Amino acid sequence: MAKFELKIKAREIRKTGESIKEIAKILGVSKSSVSLWCRDIVLTEEQIRSLSKRVIENGVKGRLMGAEGNRDKKRKAIALAKEWALNELCRFDKRDLLIAGIALYWAEGGKSVYTGAFHFSNSDPRMITLMCEWLSVFFGVTKEDFQPRISINDIHTSRIEKVKKFWSDLLILPISSFPVTFIHTKQQKVYENHDNYFGVLSLRFKKSTFIRYKVLALIEALISNSICRRSSVG
Repeated sequence: MAKFELKIKAREIRKTGESIKEIAKILGVSKSSVSLWCRDIVLTEEQIRSLSKRVIENGVKGRLMGAEGNRDKKRKAIALAKEWALNELCRFDKRDLLIAGIALYWAEGGKSVYTGAFHFSNSDPRMITLMCEWLSVFFGVTKEDFQPRISINDIHTSRIEKVKKFWSDLLILPISSFPVTFIHTKQQKVYENHDNYFGVLSLRFKKSTFIRYKVLALIEALISNSICRRSSVG
């Protein structure tokens, strides 16, 4: 199409209320050319309102597409990370479990000199499950030895039986095995996970003092080993 024909076509389209950008896209010419050809065409108020609305809608659509693209990238990155992790841990052995348990107790277990018994607390059921396995494998602790206790805010009083059943099903212990300590702290906001929160489980068991000494000794050994490794590298 000749240049004068493009100009005529651009002016015809512009009079319908189309944007300069869209006209340039339709005709395959630069926006500056379209702007020059159509500079004397005055759009009606209705056409201006329509264009403004479309600009806003296209902007929202673009942001939504961008957000979805970012979410897709995140999903793919998470999937790759999980695949990598499974490959790295495919040879997870007893020694790995030993170190995992030591690290967990070091982070979340009771280490105070004023507490003589073994004491591990967490709200994450996966950590509780791993700690139970660790205690069974390395110290011969059975589920019958456990004396668990639930700590939870008293705003959950009405659903406490559900909370008890959750931990009972997890540890395969009678509901009666789970005494509850209610925390009387006023919460300023209601959390979205209210109905899926099951408090903090404190994991204790009978005659655990000597086992606690062993666990603390394992932590010290792990620290010493790490220091020795750093020294040898240095």
